[in-house]
Parts: sequence; C-alpha cells; structure tokens
Amino acid sequence: MTLFIDGDAFPNLLKPIVLRSIERLHIPTKVIANKKINIGKSAYIEYIIVDQGADEADHRIVELCKKGDLVITADIPLADRIISKGGHAIDHRGELYSVDNIKQYLAMRNLMESIRESGEITGGPKAFGPKDAHAFANQFNAFLAKHYTA
Repeated sequence: MTLFIDGDAFPNLLKPIVLRSIERLHIPTKVIANKKINIGKSAYIEYIIVDQGADEADHRIVELCKKGDLVITADIPLADRIISKGGHAIDHRGELYSVDNIKQYLAMRNLMESIRESGEITGGPKAFGPKDAHAFANQFNAFLAKHYTA
C-alpha cells in the first residue's frame, strides 16, 4: 500500500500524526501538491509538485493511485475517483470514505455547491481543531492496523 497525501490545504495538526505512522511502519508515501508542502523529513516520503491548476494534484493522485492505496484528502470528488479505482480515502476529520457512503457525501457536496452558486450564504465548515485531529488519528491508526502490512 502506498499512502497519498493531497497536500493542498493539509492541516498542520495532522503532519506529526501522519509522519509518526510513516516512520514507524515504513509506509511509502507521496505528498502531491501544486506548491511546496513539508510533512517532515523521511526516507519514505516523496514530494511531488504539480503544475498550478484547480485539479492538477487530484489528477496526479488518481493517475498514480492503485487498488488498495490510501489517500488523505478533504476533496470529496477526488475521494470518489479513488474509491472507484479500488483505493481508500480518509478526510482530515477522520471520515473514512467507502463504496457504501461516498455517493451520499458527493450528492451532499454537490447540493451545497449549487445552493452557494444560487447566491445563498451557507457558511463553510467549522474551523479545524484538536478534536478533529484526534478523530483523524483514531481512524487513520485503525485503518493502518486493519489494512497495512510492511
């Protein structure tokens, strides 16, 4: 299994959590973004910078991701593309996307986007905090315990 990190908007609170697991388990990792992102120094991390553009990092992640790989992303359309390839996706707040729930998340995201496009002010997600980081760490560690063997 390779771990992919959608580096655009990756919360700083998650960096030490993810780095510890990468180092402890020797997880091959690719951090993909359209600007320099630093999770930390590790022989197991490859940093890939893609061209500027709305979905360039997403396209590269989908291109490189294989069945069984894990992607950390808050981008629901990207998570949907990964799930359809047989991969796994987890968001920054610890939600594990699956074939059973991704279409529901995608439909809700699309609904909210169309409401915003109509001029309605919906407000964004609540600020990312320690409780979110804790929920992510629990889900991430549970996933690795179940799916990752070095």
